[in-house]
Amino acid sequence: MASLPEPVHENPIDFRAPPPSPVASGRRSSLTNDDVITEFLQHSLNVPDLILPDKFFPKQKSVENPPTIDFETLCSNHYDDASVTKMIESIARIGCFQLVNHGISSDFVRSVQAEATGIFQVPLEKRADITRSPEKPYGFEEVHGEEADTELSEEFVWCGEQGLKLAMEGIWPIGHSNYSNFSKKLETLMTDIEKICERILQSLLNFKQKQSVNGNALVQGKELGTVCCFYKHNQNVLADKWDSYLRYDVIRMLIRGTDYSHALCLHLCDGSSEFHVYSKKGWVSFSPDKDALVVTTGDQMQAWSGSQYKHVIGRPIFKSEKEECISMALLYSSPSTMTDSQSNKEKKILLGQQFILAILLTLVYQFSVYFYRNF
Repeated sequence: MASLPEPVHENPIDFRAPPPSPVASGRRSSLTNDDVITEFLQHSLNVPDLILPDKFFPKQKSVENPPTIDFETLCSNHYDDASVTKMIESIARIGCFQLVNHGISSDFVRSVQAEATGIFQVPLEKRADITRSPEKPYGFEEVHGEEADTELSEEFVWCGEQGLKLAMEGIWPIGHSNYSNFSKKLETLMTDIEKICERILQSLLNFKQKQSVNGNALVQGKELGTVCCFYKHNQNVLADKWDSYLRYDVIRMLIRGTDYSHALCLHLCDGSSEFHVYSKKGWVSFSPDKDALVVTTGDQMQAWSGSQYKHVIGRPIFKSEKEECISMALLYSSPSTMTDSQSNKEKKILLGQQFILAILLTLVYQFSVYFYRNF
């Protein structure tokens, strides 16, 4: 009788050991220069140096006072080329210059500024309807709660819009001259300012034509025309807070820019301690001369000059003991009739073409008559 096979006992758990790990050979790596790889890895793992915001913040550059231009030399029939040259060099370098003998009475300017204090005495709850917006390019500048603590000035934009006149007459504070009288004075001042700006632009245009320099057409401003920005400067700034307030103002100006396209801006800021000029490349400061108008150039001038002239923003800084300091900035937009030498050259070419065409037509006519009579 055959014997039965022995039963196979299955082990439910497999205790077999894993295969042995490979033993590292004693040979060196095939890469011949391990030191170079090690150095590369060390440099790659280092944290890069970061440029912190305070290091990037543009520094203040103090410059010599920009040249002072005598306005009377620009009004004469044979104006001084040296004055225009200085003016052009200054606006190409820092975007501004100073103007004296401009004919605007300092007493008249101070009277307008004194009446302008009534603007900033309007209660906050009544300013809501006269706050600037895309639909209303005039009125008070909107300031939020936290920003109000770091503002160096309050801002109000005036223009000749009928809506602004009606709104301001309804909220003008009692005890001040009525708004209509203030508005009439300001219109008189703006008329004088516009005449000055027209003469400055005409001088620049004549100089470009004389030098045979071509450029773009001077862009016409918006229908809003010349506007006036009033600033009530904050005098309650503590000495230890001044630097931080100034830094905030610089950043705000560099980011915000200006909302109004203009060719020139004339600043009436007599008594200011400093004048700051902001541009995309930084900012500079100087001490303006007494009774001088500070003139800065706008975006229209930059486009007209092919970026030769800078587009800048000017702001006066007051550090005085007066409770209220009011400054004014009048933004002038160029008229559509203002063109440059390139446009004039094109007109001359068109006239020349018309003259040649007239000669050709005359010759054709004479030849036709001669042909008709003889043949």
